[in-house]
Amino acid sequence: MIQETTASEAQPKPQLGNPSRNFTVQLSPTRRGARLARLLATEQLRSWAIPLDPARQIVAELATNAATHSRVPGRDFRLTLYVVAGILRIEVSDTRGDRPPLPQDPTQDGESGRGLLIVEALADRWGWDPGPRPRKTVWAELVLDRAPNPGNPNSGARGAFSQEPRR
Repeated sequence: MIQETTASEAQPKPQLGNPSRNFTVQLSPTRRGARLARLLATEQLRSWAIPLDPARQIVAELATNAATHSRVPGRDFRLTLYVVAGILRIEVSDTRGDRPPLPQDPTQDGESGRGLLIVEALADRWGWDPGPRPRKTVWAELVLDRAPNPGNPNSGARGAFSQEPRR
């Protein structure tokens, strides 16, 4: 189920005068569900004209963690994106409230263990909240006051794609 809401001009605006936006989708806790979370978030950010990176990388890491470490057969995870007062908040809720997210020191040649370190490096703030049992929500926030860079193909700016051939 996908839900999207946007505050219209006819409705009262949030306290700081910025439009609020909200997108929620429930996905299966699989590699395919994690990939779909990243793809849907990318398209939603584009429709809102919000820079794609680092948001889509954060979505990818949080969704992968939900699908890998918090998987419970028959229970989905939920991705929520919302913007209020110039802050994009990314939330991934899963049904493993008994497993708080803890950044780990990855081994040099290990294939996992870096996700939350990446989120910590890219987000302006991040954390987790316990939900109604058995859930938890891991979240990250990005301040959006930075202008899109037309020279960066990942910035979300119109015409941002380079016209030069790849080398």
